[in-house]
Amino acid sequence: MPKLSVVVPFYNVQTYAPDVLRSLELNAREDFEFLLVDDCSTDGTAALLERAADRLPGAVLLAREGNGGLATARNTGLDAARGEYVTFLDGDDWLAPGHLARTLAAVEELGCDFVRTDHVQVTGRARSVQRVPFGPQGVVADPRSAILPASRATAVDYPYAWAGMYHRRLLDGGLLHFTDGLRTAEDRPWIWRLHREAKSFAAVGEAGIFYRRGIPTSLTRIGDERQLDFIRAFDQVLSETAKDRESSLLLPKAVRTYCAIIAHQIGSIERFEPAVARKLRSLSAAALTRMPGALLEQALDSMDADRSALLRRLRRRAAAPGAAA
Repeated sequence: MPKLSVVVPFYNVQTYAPDVLRSLELNAREDFEFLLVDDCSTDGTAALLERAADRLPGAVLLAREGNGGLATARNTGLDAARGEYVTFLDGDDWLAPGHLARTLAAVEELGCDFVRTDHVQVTGRARSVQRVPFGPQGVVADPRSAILPASRATAVDYPYAWAGMYHRRLLDGGLLHFTDGLRTAEDRPWIWRLHREAKSFAAVGEAGIFYRRGIPTSLTRIGDERQLDFIRAFDQVLSETAKDRESSLLLPKAVRTYCAIIAHQIGSIERFEPAVARKLRSLSAAALTRMPGALLEQALDSMDADRSALLRRLRRRAAAPGAAA
């Protein structure tokens, strides 16, 4: 059994894949495996991965027959993973030399289900360290303790799957797979489930992941219908959290986060294609009507005036006679 499996999906990232692959070489160990998932790329990515599979120690090339999106591609890698521990990397990001070994040493020493790490956000030439929003470093804690309070950013608002390392028992227990077919926000139901159901975790710093932002081909920069999957993702968060034994404690956080994401998407609606923008308004308005009324009012009252007013207008739109479903 390898000590660590690294799941790395790629889709049309031939410009950035060489950086990723070089960083994997600088992190390779004889007991590490690298699961390179080609999500049916149409540029030169597949050829780069084929060459890398011949020279990168521990590389396993997994070529999907159809494009399934990031969640499905990650699941393809998870299904093939053999490691005692699992982590992720995206095909346009990269790692500092030795990052994987340092993070593995930390999680083994702590003996917890998973650890979360800081990362470096890269936007053009600018770099900034982004911290896990959880106070104690190197201290094992109950993952549930990192969900609340609703009024500020917590560990479930830091959903990046690649910013951490996870024991295989989580994979075997069904906690590491993503919802198939989600094209965006796939990590939101994932991180909520992880923090509700895992037994132990720790934040360990280790800012050795470089997360590339502002890429023109990134889904976050493309205003097509795939972006609307955040509605499905957060509906899933609310549905699963409502069934939790502590739903009365956790649902206010889930509702407030959902509202904040809707406000963010509507606030930048100009980046969407016109038909998608109309659908975004309609789906967002409908989503507000599905939220528990008292919790929605509580969330709106706690937000700043501009976002609160925007969401109240949306809610009235859904309640108006003849409003689109």
